[in-house]
Amino acid sequence: MRVLRISHSAVTDAWRERERLLRARGVDVELLSASRWDVGGALVTLRPRPGEAVEGVATVGSHPALFIYDPRPLWRALGRGWDVLDIHEEPFALATAEILLLRSLRRVRAPYVLYSAQNIDKRYPPPFRWFERWALRHASGVSVCNAEAGRIVVRKGFPGVADVIPLGVDTDQFAPSAPDPVTASVVGGSTKGPALDGGPGVRVGYVGRLAPHKGVDVLLDAVVGDPRLALRVAGEGPDLESLRERAAAAGHRVELVGSLAADDLPDFYRSLDVLAVPSLDTRGWREQFGRVAVEAMACGTPVVASDSGALPDVVGEAGLLVPPGDAVALREALLRAGLDTDLARRMRAAGLRRAAGCDWAAVAERYLTMYRRVTRQPPAVAPGVEVVVVAFGTPNLLRRALVPIAGLPVTVVDNSSSSQVRAVCTDLGVRYLDPGRNGGFAAGVNVGLADRLQPGADVLLLNPDAEVAPDDVIRLQRALRAAPDLASVAPAQADDAGRRARVGWPFPTPGGTWLEALGLGRLRRGTDFVIGSVLLLRAEALAQVGLFDERFFLYAEETDWARRATRLGWRHTAVEDVVARHAGAATSQDEAARERHFHASQERYLRKHHGDVGWAVARAGQVLGASVRGLVLGGDRRAAARRRARLYRRGPVRVEVSP
Repeated sequence: MRVLRISHSAVTDAWRERERLLRARGVDVELLSASRWDVGGALVTLRPRPGEAVEGVATVGSHPALFIYDPRPLWRALGRGWDVLDIHEEPFALATAEILLLRSLRRVRAPYVLYSAQNIDKRYPPPFRWFERWALRHASGVSVCNAEAGRIVVRKGFPGVADVIPLGVDTDQFAPSAPDPVTASVVGGSTKGPALDGGPGVRVGYVGRLAPHKGVDVLLDAVVGDPRLALRVAGEGPDLESLRERAAAAGHRVELVGSLAADDLPDFYRSLDVLAVPSLDTRGWREQFGRVAVEAMACGTPVVASDSGALPDVVGEAGLLVPPGDAVALREALLRAGLDTDLARRMRAAGLRRAAGCDWAAVAERYLTMYRRVTRQPPAVAPGVEVVVVAFGTPNLLRRALVPIAGLPVTVVDNSSSSQVRAVCTDLGVRYLDPGRNGGFAAGVNVGLADRLQPGADVLLLNPDAEVAPDDVIRLQRALRAAPDLASVAPAQADDAGRRARVGWPFPTPGGTWLEALGLGRLRRGTDFVIGSVLLLRAEALAQVGLFDERFFLYAEETDWARRATRLGWRHTAVEDVVARHAGAATSQDEAARERHFHASQERYLRKHHGDVGWAVARAGQVLGASVRGLVLGGDRRAAARRRARLYRRGPVRVEVSP
């Protein structure tokens, strides 16, 4: 596999460890980095190691979102042929737009992945909003360093699942050991637990930028308020002078040691009883990761952090969390972590476990998994098939559906919480799950997908009013696995009388709605997606696309999932030589309710994928077409057309919510 990775932050040698480990795993990674970049207030020059495949590129601008690269090295590199393009820049950044423009001009077909740390849902002004949406809608993957950033990129248009991958730490360098007196003296240190005025002491440390949003003022208030606490602050920044004045007033218990070299940081952490990360929330910033917390945990140092941004996810059970800006709560937590030996021992053990997950080797492995997914590399071992059935009453139909496939791993999610449905599952020996509510078909599927019987297996979604033979399941999977870009397949379907039903359909569009309104819907052939009554989903596509959208209560949930998969490069097809029985609407006898749910789902789909303008165009077509049919048709067809026109004039979603 050949990967071109572009990252201005790769100017820092330690942050290129991911690429070195990927190369050790056989990945051909070439890296383009900024030649020089301001890292934490210090200008760093790229210094490649001997033979390291990294090239420095001149940049114009110094803001991470407002700079561009010299396009000439990028143009040359893009022409060398790659399997993956990894753009380690924010989706809204000028550099990302520049790289994607060059990719298009170079006609590079390789999929690209992006990076985001932005955990505030910001609405950027044009053209940055346009850059961001286009970049996300066409990306094959996004890595994020915190879960909230992942939710934001999905909301803003990324069609799949963002990979939450932590920032890396060298756990060989940052590791517990006995403090070295010589090194400790270099960083102004001493042994842990000094005797301070008022009894046993707690040596607290801070590492980071000295800026208002970092909360160092709050930390000083916490420390000064109790004579058992001493503080050592490592860092530089705009608040340095004001903090120096406050430190002088606090006496010997507060010490500013300046900016430390990377090699000195492990000993600094090991000289502490507890590290404080007192970050504050501001209108435009929240802590996006907190690498210093992981470094300290890797050194066996307990952490007390603000309940801010990504810090709760990073620290977890390994640290104590306090409200941002609360000096009293921070003081109490620092004393607990420093004086309660049992608590400190548990925090150290938990911190070492969490830090291991951020080791560069673990980070490199997760990037490799993402690269393999976007390049459609098949699993080493052929997966099995498990079945998920979402039921709502109709135990007799359910039994008929389950009997042929009861020998497979089967989960029935019962949205009706029915004792009769449970009895059928018990009798046939299949797993029964009761979500405790009727959240609709998509929500029921997600319950089954979240609790897999065979993680990594392909998943057959089966309606209770459908039947498929075990041999046909095997044939479906064989067809699914015959092409590496197939995300889903469905069999041909026939009712009890043998009448065939259409399985493959084009995606709904505003223009398609007008064709149907004009009576020309038959012109829209082709198969963009296949219907979900009997639907086999590929495991790798599920991992990349993610769960079903639970806003679709009934209908169009598989259409939406297929559309997202298509945007990620997957295909869908019908397998005509496999035939399943499908009674059709047999699980619901309320035709009016089905009508409401169907058209409400169409509205949600069109709004999601074509915007409010697209929905307005489609709605006008439906109203016009139904109104005309209501005039020219007769009998029941006229009545149905007039009901359709009224439904779309009111709005299907509004009617669904309050029919």
